Amino acid sequence: MTVEADRQTILVVDDDEVLRKRLVRAFADRGFEARGAGGYDEAMSWVEADPPEMCVVDLRMPGRGGLELLTEIKRIEPHTEVVILTGYGSIATAIDAVRLGAVYFLPKPADADDILAAFVRGRAPPSTDAGGATAPSLARTEWEHIQRVLTDTGGNISEAARRLGLHRRSLQRKLQKLPPGK
Repeated sequence: MTVEADRQTILVVDDDEVLRKRLVRAFADRGFEARGAGGYDEAMSWVEADPPEMCVVDLRMPGRGGLELLTEIKRIEPHTEVVILTGYGSIATAIDAVRLGAVYFLPKPADADDILAAFVRGRAPPSTDAGGATAPSLARTEWEHIQRVLTDTGGNISEAARRLGLHRRSLQRKLQKLPPGK
């Protein structure tokens, strides 16, 4: 199953201008009518004027974030498919995004092909086969817990370290590492 472009509209919402422009260009090269927005207000003006069929939304942006934007997009056009893109992913945030209507939650870095594949996975029926499921590693679970606490503290490293019972520098070292595999 693939995503057929045939001039479908896709809106890329990310405050990182370089990434946003690169993704808009990549989607346009694949035959999509691609648009970009740097934040909540600009995205809402596009959505209100002409709701896209697909939308890629960064989770963390200055001002109103991706989950608020997701809620408003789904209120205006419930059929718009939304993939949340983030560099600060956690299982809890992914669950929140899916509950609000996102079809998939994708960690950065991601390219246009990764995002299109996420739309395809989001459209697939849920699997009932738990035979191949494995529990996340201890390192992955720890990383996700740290991300959740960091989100709960609004990104305050010192407060997150206090809540986790770690020294601030130890937490900073852990955060500099790439997230462990599933």
